[in-house]
Amino acid sequence: MDITVQELKQKLDSGEKFVFIDVRETYEYDEFNLGAKLIPVGQITEALADLESHKEEEIVVHCRSGARSGMAQQVMQQAGFKNVRNLTGGVLAWQAAF
Repeated sequence: MDITVQELKQKLDSGEKFVFIDVRETYEYDEFNLGAKLIPVGQITEALADLESHKEEEIVVHCRSGARSGMAQQVMQQAGFKNVRNLTGGVLAWQAAF
C-alpha cells in the first residue's frame, strides 16, 4: 500500500508514530531530507535484522521518485513486514507539493 505526500505530511505534522526510512544515497540525503532514517536501498537487506522489532508497525519508505523505495518495500514485505508503505512520487512529489 502506498502513501501520498499529503498523507505523509499529516502524519509528520501530527507527530504520529511510525518508522520512516529514506532509501536514497548519502549525497542525496545530505542535499535534502525529510528527517527519515537513512538506509540506502543497497543496504536494506542487511538492515532487516535491525528492523525486525518493527515488523508489525507502520513503515513508510521513500526515495527520489518512488522506484527504489518500491524495491525496498517489496524486499521488506517478502521478509514478513506487514505494513510497508511507499511514498508515491518520492521527494520530487514532496518538493512539488510543498
